[in-house]
Amino acid sequence: MFQVISRDVRQEFERWTDALNAAKALIPNCKWFQEIRIVEDRNVVWVYTRSHKYPQFVGAGTYNRLARRFVLETLEEPTEAPEPEEPSS
Repeated sequence: MFQVISRDVRQEFERWTDALNAAKALIPNCKWFQEIRIVEDRNVVWVYTRSHKYPQFVGAGTYNRLARRFVLETLEEPTEAPEPEEPSS
C-alpha cells in the first residue's frame, strides 16, 4: 500500500505506478519548503522538494526495487485491442 502525502493531499494506492503518477501530477503546484512524499508501509520511499532538481529515492536499493515493480505493473496493464472493422458492401 502506497500513500501520496503533501500539504493538501493524502491519497492511498495499491499500485506503485498509480502513486507515482499522482505524486508527479502534484509537482507543478509544489511551493518552496513543501514536500511531496510517497510512503510505503510507513517508510518514505520517494520525496520531491523544489530544493532538488529531481525527486529523491530514499533507502538502499529502493530505486531498483521500485523500478522492477514499475516494469511488472506496466506489463500487467491490459492493452486495448483494436476493434475489427466491418467489411463495406
